[in-house]
Amino acid sequence: MARFLYILLVIVLFGVLIAIHEFGHFITAKLLGVKVNEFAIGMGPALWSRQRGETLYALRAFPIGGYCAMEGEDEDTGDPRAFSRQAGWKKIVILCAGSFMNFLLGLVIAVALFLSVSQTRAPVITQFAGGFQHQGADGLMVGDRIVEVDGHGIWVYGDVQNYLARNDGQGVDLVVERDGERLVLDGFPMGRYDYEFEGNTYHGFGLIFGGLEELTVLERIRYGAVQSVDFVRIVWMSLGDLVTGRVPVSELSGVIGVVDVVSEEGAKSDNAAEGIFNVFSFMSLIAVNLAVMNLLPIPALDGGRIFFVLLNGVIYAVARRRIPEKYEGYVHAGAFVVLLALMAVVALHDVWNIFV
Repeated sequence: MARFLYILLVIVLFGVLIAIHEFGHFITAKLLGVKVNEFAIGMGPALWSRQRGETLYALRAFPIGGYCAMEGEDEDTGDPRAFSRQAGWKKIVILCAGSFMNFLLGLVIAVALFLSVSQTRAPVITQFAGGFQHQGADGLMVGDRIVEVDGHGIWVYGDVQNYLARNDGQGVDLVVERDGERLVLDGFPMGRYDYEFEGNTYHGFGLIFGGLEELTVLERIRYGAVQSVDFVRIVWMSLGDLVTGRVPVSELSGVIGVVDVVSEEGAKSDNAAEGIFNVFSFMSLIAVNLAVMNLLPIPALDGGRIFFVLLNGVIYAVARRRIPEKYEGYVHAGAFVVLLALMAVVALHDVWNIFV
């Protein structure tokens, strides 16, 4: 029963993420004088609708998103207030607004979560696992604070594990803070080995981080903001891993897979409060993920449309011509079909992983 409730919670939150994205497009379009024909929360049959001025506002049956239908999004309808007739900067602002709202939501969630805690784990070494051979003044010592791993700044504790896990075993470039000074350890010979800790054997790096830092209210807000920006870095790193083949495409998960993983994390928490905290932590990451993904220069996504706005600007500046709207429409429509097919394949893969 608890798992089912968490699944419902995650589905509703996904709907909120998409709806807030569309609200970003809607509010900027209104502010910039673009005609909006309909703004809907949810999808499917309308449960409630009301015409106010030129815009139809609707609440639809399925809480899985929403949409903002602007006049002339894909073709010139002749209306001077159509999206297609707006200046390039207006188009870019409207197109970026959805991702901005997703990032803002992720930021608000992260800050709210940090405001609910008084302590956070620090990237400070409190002890070493049995068998760790590189402690001492020329190596690592208890009390060292990890501030960089392979050139990546350690902004929150989780960064230590993320970047150490990417190590290929050939040595790690570390920067640590010791007694108020920074110490550079290039090519530090630290890889994954079997270590003893508290009577158990585990495969890892042999560093134990157990310290907690007390946080003031301002520090909690700062940590929440830093966590949000750090999520952007994690998303870019994940995209890079997909492009380079470090992570196989088979590891991709869609909405079904994410709902399954997040709801499972919530259900196996020790109590409801911890479960909700974990679910919202994941949703903060997913909100930032959506913000970044939507701005990729891929046709059919906001980033693809922004790319065409910029490309048209360059072509017009050079040749006083623009790409015909119908051809741009063909590109977006074709890409949309490909994205739907990819989503279907990923969804089938998610279902297979859940039931097999």
